[in-house]
Amino acid sequence: MGNGALNGAVIAVAGAGGPAGRATLRRLAEAGATVVGADNDPERLSEAVDAARYAAGGATVTGDTVDLLDLQSTRDWATHIEKDFGRVDGLVHLVGGWRGSETFTKTSLDDWDFLELLLVKTVQHTSLAFHEALQRSERGRYVLISAAGASKPTAGNAAYSAAKAAAEAWTLALADYFRKAGGPDGPTSAAAILVVKALVHDAMRAERPNAKFAGFTDVKDLAEAIVDVWSKPAAEVNGNRLWLTEKP
Repeated sequence: MGNGALNGAVIAVAGAGGPAGRATLRRLAEAGATVVGADNDPERLSEAVDAARYAAGGATVTGDTVDLLDLQSTRDWATHIEKDFGRVDGLVHLVGGWRGSETFTKTSLDDWDFLELLLVKTVQHTSLAFHEALQRSERGRYVLISAAGASKPTAGNAAYSAAKAAAEAWTLALADYFRKAGGPDGPTSAAAILVVKALVHDAMRAERPNAKFAGFTDVKDLAEAIVDVWSKPAAEVNGNRLWLTEKP
């Protein structure tokens, strides 16, 4: 893509304070976008925003502490971004979480309750809050990060895989909205799913120097793939799973 590929774009990043969020803020800013991150941890968010702004040479990177489990708070966030910057061209959903069990029998439904909030409810709220602004954009994109386990669940990951599958289904319904809104000329905005096995970053490698992390996607490569979603026509990515790991 190179620097400047997203000049003029305004992109929101939900879950911006983690390692994937930090890499994504930086790469979007380097590509020329105005980036607005959200996280529920203000200190972690501030560090991520400052790092991205510095790395991208003073690019416009801001952060908002938002409760994405509250629909009205999420809608207020979307409204203020469009009001402050005049447009919204993207929402990248990086809110994550994982819980699993040794066996299917030992699955705790408390894990489902936890993951349903983080992995499903936040997708519902961000999509409902941003979809109209994204449709108004000439290059609107909703990007969900999902896991290969949603397509091939394992016995110990029932709750996690089911939550990821639900998030994918919700995102595909948003894609259908964009398809219908585009009419006979096809969609102008898109909802796409990037699928990974798992993510890895430098701190993980430092903690486990002998681990191979086979099939894992580095957060920097994920950030590059996120930026690349804007390089493709809306019709090409809308409603599609874009695999960054081997299909199960």
